[in-house]
Amino acid sequence: MIINNVQLILKDEVVKGSLSVQQGVIQAFSDTGSQLPQAIDGEGGWLMPGMVELHTDNLDKFFTPRPKVDWPAHSAMSSHDALMISSGITTVLDAIGVGDVRDGGHRMENLAKMLQAIRYSNRHGLNRADHLVHLRCELPHDSTLGLFEQLKTLEELALVSLMDHSPGQRQYVSLEKYRDYFQGKYGLSEAQMIAFEHEQLALAERWSQPNRLAIAALCRAQGIPVASHDDATEAHVDESHAVGSVIAEFPTTLEAATASRQRAMKVLMGAPNIVRGGSHSGNVAAAELAAHGLLDILSSDYYPASQLDAAFRIAFAEDNPYDLPAAVALVTRNPAQAIGLEDRGVVAEGKRADLLLVKAHRQHVHVQRVWAQGRAVY
Repeated sequence: MIINNVQLILKDEVVKGSLSVQQGVIQAFSDTGSQLPQAIDGEGGWLMPGMVELHTDNLDKFFTPRPKVDWPAHSAMSSHDALMISSGITTVLDAIGVGDVRDGGHRMENLAKMLQAIRYSNRHGLNRADHLVHLRCELPHDSTLGLFEQLKTLEELALVSLMDHSPGQRQYVSLEKYRDYFQGKYGLSEAQMIAFEHEQLALAERWSQPNRLAIAALCRAQGIPVASHDDATEAHVDESHAVGSVIAEFPTTLEAATASRQRAMKVLMGAPNIVRGGSHSGNVAAAELAAHGLLDILSSDYYPASQLDAAFRIAFAEDNPYDLPAAVALVTRNPAQAIGLEDRGVVAEGKRADLLLVKAHRQHVHVQRVWAQGRAVY
């Protein structure tokens, strides 16, 4: 396969030319066009690596499209995969909550539905994207460690994050924001909300630290990358670094992001934060971290199309040091390398031919075509 007449987004530069693929890997690229008639005409669009997504809970939305509605697993997985590919995401870590009582993460049968769908569709070649697993371990629950011990040997497990969403700290320093979110999501009355807050604080006091230490130790023993989550202070970052975290997911302050970078942790922020112009929780804006050069990875989080959109917004903004190759690396090379996937995330000879052709229309970037290991999938 030859893709011609494209702007190749390489590691450090953008070059107009062509690229050839053989047996699923990039064979060569050139700063000249191909004269072969079978070459695919990219019509001057950008050709970049397929995107790598480390943290999306999008799969949940297809398994439970409405409260108390369980959707058939094969249909849910197929729809989720199609959305990932059409958004330009060729490697996705499906984030599955462990220990989240209200969302069913305290029961193995609930978790097993999604995990089995991922494994079955992978093994039977039904997916177009490469699906791996990210276990989001909610630390303040008595079920979390036991469930993780059952799941730690999953072949697809590529990342574990350690989370504590109890009120009054980290993501929810503002109790008003905490109440807005949980009352809106679960329809809790004022009395129910107060009882829920007290329950979460008691659980955090009992379980957060023991679970953090135990799960991190198991991950270190098996070589599983660990991410912190919603660190707000330098003390939080020290705690995360001490247990071996290599990624700082969604630090909520400039202080925490700076401390994470100083400790060689990759700073991951939400792409929707860039697109919307700020955090929906009232925390530090991803654009502010970009302005300080503190942004390493973008995740689509809850909105898959945001990943590509955010990368190009950063590339063409005037208030940060990221040019187009550096901005594209936020959604390709950097997340791949952070979890040890050295075979993808860059347009280079010998790398996986996970490729994405995009074009701009009225300052918005659109996905035109997608290839996964050289196979046209969109």
